Amino acid sequence: MLSSHRPEIGEGASGDTFAAVAIVLSGAAVDPSVLFIERATRAGDPWSGHMAFPGGRVDDDDESIRFTAERETLEEVGLDLSSAECLGRLDDQGGRRAGAASGVLIASFVYHLESPGALLPNHEVEEAMWVRFSDLLDPANKVDYPYRGQGGPFDGIVVGHPQRHIVWGLTRRILRSLLELMGEPLP
Repeated sequence: MLSSHRPEIGEGASGDTFAAVAIVLSGAAVDPSVLFIERATRAGDPWSGHMAFPGGRVDDDDESIRFTAERETLEEVGLDLSSAECLGRLDDQGGRRAGAASGVLIASFVYHLESPGALLPNHEVEEAMWVRFSDLLDPANKVDYPYRGQGGPFDGIVVGHPQRHIVWGLTRRILRSLLELMGEPLP
């Protein structure tokens, strides 16, 4: 599956910002859980309050983009991925804002931890939650998500409270690429 996947690595344009996320899987291979965060509400953050994977922008002193995903996961939810199995990298995705390119290119790394332990969200995270794959694939959790005047509706997946925890946009695109590689397309 991921071990044989050769990801499309984006080069970005001049002035683009690079970021990385960690898609953390836990539990049995039959119906694993995946870690999502609800980003804290912050002025000036275009993804404020959205459901996401832990991650963030590459710092100048990060040794690699994969290191960025691991550093950000530790900072945001207190989860150390140094002993996790890295299953692979997905195709890079361009961030979008109001339907236009945002100038952010995101790398996604997939990890597996059998028993991750407690999550300790920091100030950037409103809530962290584990969601089973079977719930993500359940057609009953598919919704049309009208996002605050940005057009749409957008395809979404309810992963918690229906008015608050909806995976859509970039996070849904990343999730869809993972599930397609696993032979489990979203409904």
